Amino acid sequence: MSGETHHTIGELARRTGLSVKTIRYYADSGLVPPTDRSPAGYRRYDPGAVARLELVRTLRELGLDLATIRRVVNKEVSLHEVAAAHAEALAVQIRVLRLRQAVLTVAARRGASPAEVDELHRMAHLTTRERGQLVADFLGSIFDDLGDQPAYPGAIVSMTPELPDDPTTGQIEAWLELVGLCRDPEFRGRMRQLARQHAADHDVPGLPRPDAVAVVRDGVASALAAGLDPTGPGADPVVATVIGRYADLTGRADDADLRQRLLARLDAANDPRRDRYLDLLSVVNGWPTGGGVAPAVDWFSRALRARMPSPAR
Repeated sequence: MSGETHHTIGELARRTGLSVKTIRYYADSGLVPPTDRSPAGYRRYDPGAVARLELVRTLRELGLDLATIRRVVNKEVSLHEVAAAHAEALAVQIRVLRLRQAVLTVAARRGASPAEVDELHRMAHLTTRERGQLVADFLGSIFDDLGDQPAYPGAIVSMTPELPDDPTTGQIEAWLELVGLCRDPEFRGRMRQLARQHAADHDVPGLPRPDAVAVVRDGVASALAAGLDPTGPGADPVVATVIGRYADLTGRADDADLRQRLLARLDAANDPRRDRYLDLLSVVNGWPTGGGVAPAVDWFSRALRARMPSPAR
């Protein structure tokens, strides 16, 4: 002991950057007790006190309480055990904070009332089973009575949001907005209308399942990219190709009835909420976004209307 260099409390403060008051508090708490005292009664610390103080400071900055730190310093429990337990506790706190942040962000964006904030909070804390029931109710309202159609189970799966166990704040925000769409009666009605139009286009046995929106989206992609005027003569080949493809898929002739039929499908699909649902679904499920069809549907609807005969007077 006599050969060791001992530090005064002031020297420890200079070496560690901690205040004398803080070091004295840690000493009185039993975390870093003095090695001995000088003849004048001042506290003295051995060289290891610097390392102990730095460990105490680090653990305090990481959020550990003094009682736990004392057990680590006194070797009553290993540091890795404490670190693992504290990391797990922090993970739980982080998930809670993400939920709170998402609820408050959406509430602020909507200018929500107290009742709406309460409802957002409730939707953010639904169990996996409760979320599944809400989504099943929404999709059931769209596809009921169409379950015998072979493609609909796949469509239902592709439209099902599945919030992960440890979602990001963005995924929670997307889920909360998605809930609003799922519970919107008008949106439900529009999606149900689309499903029934889709089923009506498939009443010819043996033909591939048609999808008017997909036909349009794929058929006008290059025209959209080129900035082609949908009402100009340059769009004629594009319109003819899309109409021909739709006629082949539905087993119907290209006539005024077919064009009116296709236009009705596009009018029903040309709803920004549909694209928004798909974008939110992609965020929640971790899929790539950007699959909106509204620009293509709008372009072709204008092109088709420009080529429809004027009503007789």
